[in-house]
Amino acid sequence: MCFGRLIIIIASFWALTAMADTVQITVYKIIPNSNTSNVSLGTVTATDTPYGLLLTPDLHSLPPGIHGFHIHENPSCADNGMAAGGHLDPQHTGKHLGPYTDQGHLGDLPALTVTNDSNAVLPVLAPKLKVADIKGRSLMIHAGGDNYSDNPPMGGGGARIACGVIPQ
Repeated sequence: MCFGRLIIIIASFWALTAMADTVQITVYKIIPNSNTSNVSLGTVTATDTPYGLLLTPDLHSLPPGIHGFHIHENPSCADNGMAAGGHLDPQHTGKHLGPYTDQGHLGDLPALTVTNDSNAVLPVLAPKLKVADIKGRSLMIHAGGDNYSDNPPMGGGGARIACGVIPQ
């Protein structure tokens, strides 16, 4: 009887996952003083879960360490990533407070971890977001970490080093 329940639970999970909204984002290296880049660093898969948006990176060739990771307003990575605009902030809070409060930018994500071999594969969960919220936006990776405050500005993430346009 216990085995039968396990099969039902697993089948239910698979059915929920199959019905979940998912989008795959190709991430490109931002090359300074270049309007476009064709250097793919891999992908990030965004999937709706009952707990928020699961972002599963399969990225390579990034600098090891912790990096700021955000959803930006515009669907463009042109102009050294600056065409992406600011962090997604539909409530106009004007605050960079991280992914776990409703008082700041909706686009603040948990930090991206890049291993010493320059790969990022550790998933992160953004509890305030759904796939529908990010479609037609951009996903940005910053050079430095993120302290989820406005001091220094934007949490100290620094330069935009990688970007992907999120399909509609």
